Amino acid sequence: MDHKSVAERVLQDVGGVGNIRAAAHCATRLRLVLKNQDSVDQSAIDNDEDLKGSFLNAGQFQIIVGPGDVNEVFKHMVASGAPEVSKDDLKSIAANQGNIFSRFIKTIADIFIPLIPVLVGGGMLMALDNVLRAKNIFGPKPLIEMYPAWEGFADIVNLLSAAPFAFLPVLVGYSATKVFGGNPYLGLTMGAAMVSPALMNGYKVAASLAHTEGADPMKYWDLFGLQVQQAGYQGTVLPILLVSFILANIEKFFHKILKGTIDFIFTPTLTLLITGFVTFLLVGPPMFQLGTWLGEGVNWLYTAAGPIGGLIFGVLYAPIVITGLHQSFPPIETSLWASGGSFIFVIASISNVAQGAAAAGVALTTKNKKIKGVASASAPSAFWVLPNPHFSV
Repeated sequence: MDHKSVAERVLQDVGGVGNIRAAAHCATRLRLVLKNQDSVDQSAIDNDEDLKGSFLNAGQFQIIVGPGDVNEVFKHMVASGAPEVSKDDLKSIAANQGNIFSRFIKTIADIFIPLIPVLVGGGMLMALDNVLRAKNIFGPKPLIEMYPAWEGFADIVNLLSAAPFAFLPVLVGYSATKVFGGNPYLGLTMGAAMVSPALMNGYKVAASLAHTEGADPMKYWDLFGLQVQQAGYQGTVLPILLVSFILANIEKFFHKILKGTIDFIFTPTLTLLITGFVTFLLVGPPMFQLGTWLGEGVNWLYTAAGPIGGLIFGVLYAPIVITGLHQSFPPIETSLWASGGSFIFVIASISNVAQGAAAAGVALTTKNKKIKGVASASAPSAFWVLPNPHFSV
């Protein structure tokens, strides 16, 4: 291989040295952060007999050269003016590529894509549980009433299907803290604290705060005269995202100012302590209040604006679910069902089916194998019960 010639061709095919923001390499690949991805002639790179392919991953355009050769090609690229950085710096530069919105979307995707298999599995089991318990599928009664021997099986399916969503803050806490640069096990621990059985179940909080008839009363901690809600966060997403971000930055701060054994002992201790109080004092109450306002606003929107209000709510429903604020809807739905029916249920069902159809369309048309796999797995669960596509596709 003529390493200098390969380096020249690579520079030409990526849009010139001026299009390279940062460059590094690993054992086999060139790793480039480019200013304009549209300037790349990827087909020329992929068809180059001295190169073994290319792909874009996490903001890095990676070109497979091969062990040994990659070092020599990289040296010639740097000699021609490519800005050399460390692999860690390259990751940081890649992470900060694009505008605020694109970075936000990338961060959310990095957090939730690893969770897709869990959510898909739970969603499919939830669909199976619904089939086992629904009337007029196998007969006038649910299957488990017609054949009581199936009841134990259905109970276990129900348990397994509910687990990913009841403990969603645990899963998100691990993944989000890892993405934000903190210790993921500290994030997992905070997520577990937020769904502790010592707290009121998160699915009951909205009804309790709305003083719905028959709802359990909210309990409070007396913290030096300050009343703090003992509320759980089952099924929520936005609170643990904020908590994970706060936790990761608190941990980084203590790692900077503490050293050695002191750092090892006190950084996780102080991180959990401070984050815990911030969670229940500053993050939780505003989130629950926001949920209450949202529920009241949705009810007013549909009542006052009719079909137009329904259209607006339909557009906003999927983003609301992503945040977990849809947990504030049950008290409203309870009163709606009592008066004859729920518009929320209809809109939620249409939203799920629309997302399933969109994911199926992506699965059929995309050439990206990773996206095709995620879309193929997400579409069926969205059709049947759970809107996974908005987290990943």
